[in-house]
Amino acid sequence: MPVTLASPDAKQPRTDRGRKTRRAILDAARSEFGERGFHDASISGITRRAGVALGSFYTYFDSKDALFRALVRDMSDQVRDHVAPVLVAAPDQLAAEQAGLQAFIEFVRGHKEIYRIIDEAEFVDPQSFRDHYQTTAERIAQRLRTAATRGEVRGDHADVYAWAIMGMNVFLGLRYGVWGDDLAPDQVAGAVAMLLRAGLSEDRDAHIG
Repeated sequence: MPVTLASPDAKQPRTDRGRKTRRAILDAARSEFGERGFHDASISGITRRAGVALGSFYTYFDSKDALFRALVRDMSDQVRDHVAPVLVAAPDQLAAEQAGLQAFIEFVRGHKEIYRIIDEAEFVDPQSFRDHYQTTAERIAQRLRTAATRGEVRGDHADVYAWAIMGMNVFLGLRYGVWGDDLAPDQVAGAVAMLLRAGLSEDRDAHIG
């Protein structure tokens, strides 16, 4: 007899009230996992923070592991949604990458727990960890490919450049978003912009300074 798998959307809320409840659980999980780590965090602690009944938790999530996976995806989406408007508004792709880094550092300063949560994902749910970085890199690579067709950046090795940009952004977010705020986000992004403009510009005579 064939096994019928549940739809991925089976536990998605269908009402505004349900969406608010699920959002409250995710926000509470971000605080709980961010402060206590995955293993010390508890479902009861999450529901207390969210102000919801235990039964409401299981309406939307099968387990703490399932919630953690959903949270990693949710935080990835929040970063994407926070950065997207400045990317669209930028006059060209190099300016977009500068604005995107600035927006990312600003986001991190208000959501420092993202680093602990994403780092833990490597051990709690390796696929979520890998998906987070692969999807982020692919978004950057696609931006670079599109910009290359407009003659704004080099057209070779978009994937390599995307991973390099992402890696740089991750560690700059750690240094200037989580560990310290001795430089303003726009100062950090402006310094990096000079490197990107020299390295990615179609103008082979571009130089730093």
